[in-house]
Amino acid sequence: MKKILTLLVVLLGISSMSAQTLIRNGQTLTISIIGVPVSEKGRLDATYSVSSTGHIEMWMIGKVKVSGLTKSNLATKIATEYKKAEIYTNPVFQVFSGADARTQDSQFYTVGGEVRAPGQKQWTEGMTLYSAIQGAGGESPYAAMNRVRLYRNGKKYEYDMKRQEHKAVKIYVRDVIEVPEGNLIGR
Repeated sequence: MKKILTLLVVLLGISSMSAQTLIRNGQTLTISIIGVPVSEKGRLDATYSVSSTGHIEMWMIGKVKVSGLTKSNLATKIATEYKKAEIYTNPVFQVFSGADARTQDSQFYTVGGEVRAPGQKQWTEGMTLYSAIQGAGGESPYAAMNRVRLYRNGKKYEYDMKRQEHKAVKIYVRDVIEVPEGNLIGR
C-alpha cells in the first residue's frame, strides 16, 4: 500500500510539472516590462529567440539562462537580475510564447513589486484587485498599499487598498499589478 501511495504522489508531481510548460531551446518569447519610461520599454520590449544553449541576450544584463524555466519563473528571474544590477528597483516583466494568444496561457495576470510571490498568476472570473494581490502571497512588509498600480490596455491606474471600493476593482486577463515600495514613512 505504501508503494502505491508513493507512486501516486510521484505521478501527481510529474503531471503538475508538465502542466506548466517549460521554455525550451529554439523557442520564441515575447518579453515586456511595465511601469518604466517609454524610452526604457523600447530597449526591453521585444521578441527573443532562445539559443541552442538555452539563453537569451538582454540589454545591460547580457545572457540569461532561460531553458527549463516556466514563463513566470523567467519573469521573476529577469526582474531579479535587473534589481541586482541596480538598473531598476521594482521591475515588472511579462513573458509570453507565440502560442499564448491562442491558448489557456492567455488566462493570466501579472503581479510585481512588493509582494511575497511575484510573477504571472492564473486569472479567474470575478477576481478583484485585492484577491489578485493575495494570490501573489500578499504584500511584503515594505509595500505601499495606498498606491497600488494597475496597468491595463496601455493605461495606468492607482488604487488605495485601504479603501473598500478600491479592493473590489475587477481584474481582467493580462492586467499587470505593481505594488510599490513604501518610503521612509510607509507611504
